[in-house]
Amino acid sequence: MLLIRNGYMIDPKSGREGKYDLLIDGDRIRKIGKQLPVPEEHCRVIDAEGLLVAPGLVDVHVHFRDPGFPLKEDILTGARAAAKGGFTTVVMMGNTKPCMDNPDTLRYALEKGKSTGIHVLSCANVTMGMQGQELTPMEELAVRGAVGFTDDGIPLMDEEIVRAAMERAAKLDMPISFHEEDPSLISENGINRGKASAHFGIAGSPREAETGLVERDLRLALETGADINIQHISTREAVDLVRRAREKSPRIHAEATPHHFSLTEEAVIRYGSLAKMNPPLREEEDRLAIIQGLADGTIDIIATDHAPHTEEEKAKPLPQAPSGIIGLETALPLAITCLVQEGYLTMGKLLRLMSANPANLYHLDAGYLAENGPADLVLIDTAGETIPGDYASKASNTPFTGWRLRGRVVRTIASGITVYEDRQK
Repeated sequence: MLLIRNGYMIDPKSGREGKYDLLIDGDRIRKIGKQLPVPEEHCRVIDAEGLLVAPGLVDVHVHFRDPGFPLKEDILTGARAAAKGGFTTVVMMGNTKPCMDNPDTLRYALEKGKSTGIHVLSCANVTMGMQGQELTPMEELAVRGAVGFTDDGIPLMDEEIVRAAMERAAKLDMPISFHEEDPSLISENGINRGKASAHFGIAGSPREAETGLVERDLRLALETGADINIQHISTREAVDLVRRAREKSPRIHAEATPHHFSLTEEAVIRYGSLAKMNPPLREEEDRLAIIQGLADGTIDIIATDHAPHTEEEKAKPLPQAPSGIIGLETALPLAITCLVQEGYLTMGKLLRLMSANPANLYHLDAGYLAENGPADLVLIDTAGETIPGDYASKASNTPFTGWRLRGRVVRTIASGITVYEDRQK
C-alpha cells in the first residue's frame, strides 16, 4: 500500500480540489479523504506537503520510432521520457517501419509497451503503408488493441478515402486523427512561408496548406458523425474553423503542442533545425490564437508530438534536416510557464487539457483521481524550476535545452508504482 499525505489534489474530471490524502492499494486508489490514518498493514507513506497531486498526464500523440528507427528512440526510452515528464499514458503514432497497418506490428508495439511501467498504447494507420489509397483492416486492428486511427506524418488527400475512413471509425466509436498539410502547396516543409522562409531564402510552407484540409475534414466529420482530432494545429484560421465546427458538434476535437503555443517562426531563425517541425511555427498572432483556443475550449487537448531525431540528422542543412522536436520532458513546465503563469489558464484547466480530455477522446480509463480509479498520478512542484537537459529520451532535438521553466515533476506513479522520482532537494 501507498499513502500520499498532505498534498493539494486537483481532479480535473470532477472539478474536486483541495488538501486530500490518497490511499493506494495495488493499481487502484482505495480511498481519498482528509487526514487518512496509516493502515495497520505495511504501507509506505509519501509526504506531498507543498506539492500538487494530479492525475498522470495523458499524451495522445507521440512517436517512439519503434519498430524501425531505434537510433532515434525506442519504446523503452520513450516511456522513460514520458514518466520523467509526468505522463502515465501515451498513444503512439503509426509511422514506424513497418508501419502500424497490420496486426503483427501492432502486437509487437503493444507487448513491448507492457514492459515499460507506464501505459503505452498505439493508434493504427488509416491506410495501408500510409499511402492514402487503401484502408487498413480497421475493424481487426481495433479488436487487436488499437485505440484510434491516424496516418500522422502523411496527410490524406483523397476525399473519398477520408470519408470512408470516418464512416468506419464512427461505426467503431473510435477517434480518427488528421495531419493537415497539403503537400501540393508546400515547397520546403518545416518552415513558415513568411519571415522565416525569407530569412533562409526558401519558399517554405504557407498557412493555406493547413487551412484547406482542416476545412475539408471538418465538413466530412459533420457529415459522417465521426470523432475527429485535428492534430498539432498551427494557424489562427484553423483555430477559427474548429471553433465554428465545435459549435455544431461535440465530436470535433483539436490538439495544440507546447511548441506551437510557446514559439513563433523567430525561433527557427535563432535555433535552426532544432525549431523545424511540421506544421511549422507560425506568427505571433497564430500563437496567441492557439492560446485563446485553449482558453475558450476550442482546442481541447494538449499533445506533445514527441518526435526524436539523431544529432547527425538535425545537423544537416536546414532544408534537408528532418522536422520535429522531442517534447515529453518539457511539456508540463512549458505549459505552466506559458499558460498558467501568464494567466491564460488555471492549473485545473491545464490538467484537463493534458489528462481528462485526451483520455475521454480515446475512451481510456485515465486522466482522473477517484476512489476505485487508476492509481496513475503525478506529484508536481508548481513553484519549482525545470531546466531542460540530461534527457531520458535518446534524443535531444529541442530548442528548449537550458531554458528556465516554472514547474517540476517530483514523482510519477503508474499503476501504484513509482516510475520516476526526482532526487533534487
